[in-house]
Formats: sequence, C-alpha cells, structure tokens
Amino acid sequence: MIFLADHVIQLAYDPGISPKGGGLPGLSVLKNVVNSINLFGIVAVVGALAVSLGVWAWGHHTGGHQAEANGKKGAVVAAGAALGLGAANGIVAFFSALGSQVR
Repeated sequence: MIFLADHVIQLAYDPGISPKGGGLPGLSVLKNVVNSINLFGIVAVVGALAVSLGVWAWGHHTGGHQAEANGKKGAVVAAGAALGLGAANGIVAFFSALGSQVR
C-alpha cells in the first residue's frame, strides 16, 4: 500500500535537467540554419509589406474600397510578422527564463 506522502515525494522529484550548449554536435550548424530561416522570413515580410502598401495606395486612388481594406490588412499583418520575427529570440528567452523559475 502506497501512502499519500509517498505520492507527493514522487511528484516533487527534480530530474535536474537544464539546457546546456555543447552536448550534441551540429549545434552551430543548426543555429546558422535557424538564422537563415529568420532572414528569409524578414525578406519575405519586406516584400509582403511593399505589395500591401502598393495595394492600399492603388485601392485608395482608384476608389476600390475592397482593395484598400485588403492592403491595410496586409500591411498590419506584415508589420506583425516583422515584429514576431524580430522579437522571436527575446520571446523565447523570456518564457524560457520564466519557465525555469517554476518549482
């Protein structure tokens, strides 16, 4: 028969796992790949923003309210994507530090 106190002790076990660099080969290659993916994403966002602003301007000057609205939405989405791509490292670092404080 297992008592409740034994269950609490088992649940409170700390496995002692924490992120540590240098444990596996290829970490620098993986970082370069992720950095390149981030760069491609930022370049794509610049293109999307340019197209969205062009659609917004074209819709405004031609009286196409649907095109103007779609251009505005595209510009906001592109700006949000740029914010997310630029802040990705900081967001992950913030929540990783926050998660490491959980006991």
